Amino acid sequence: MMDYEGEDVAKWLTTQGITGIVLKYRVPAPQGTPRYLPALQDAQRTMGTVRAKASEWQIDPKRIGILGFSAGGHLAVATGTNFDKRAYDSIDEIDKQDSRPDFVVSIYPGGVTKRNSDQLSDEIRVSSNTPPTFIAQATDDRLSENAIFLYLALKRANVPVELHLYSTGGHGFGMRPSDKPCSTWPQRMIEWMHVQGVLKKDVSQQASTAR
Repeated sequence: MMDYEGEDVAKWLTTQGITGIVLKYRVPAPQGTPRYLPALQDAQRTMGTVRAKASEWQIDPKRIGILGFSAGGHLAVATGTNFDKRAYDSIDEIDKQDSRPDFVVSIYPGGVTKRNSDQLSDEIRVSSNTPPTFIAQATDDRLSENAIFLYLALKRANVPVELHLYSTGGHGFGMRPSDKPCSTWPQRMIEWMHVQGVLKKDVSQQASTAR
């Protein structure tokens, strides 16, 4: 959803002093390739590109995060748990850049756990080095247990994590305003980013945060 889960989000982020960069990643994967792999390759390459261009784009290379919705929520977590090795052969100097996000925001993620299981998918390799993570999901989303088991894995690994599990909202609520509490997650995320030190208290000074 390049509009309400992509461009609209990036535009809103700029109002918060955050540079938004929209990643259009490949999905699904070719036959015989793990479904998550092309998207992970694209995300890792993007993290390297943003860090390589940080000076030119006036972005702080130590405050670069990844935010995703649904399949993108899975991708955000996969990127945050697979930074120790590129998912493709390096081709240039960009691939020498660190692909680890400084923070992860995963909104109603899917595919984080194995089907009909409380076990994380093989590509979700949570460790104590996993970046601080913010998760939001609705209880009436059939995928809501993804958020719960991901939260538990992060907590047990001593990763700073915050989970908001709303009573209603279903799947795909994005950033659209509504009378449901799930529409308040952007404000909760900004508060969390302040706590994590990603954003400073005076947003007006954030010309280059995550930028």
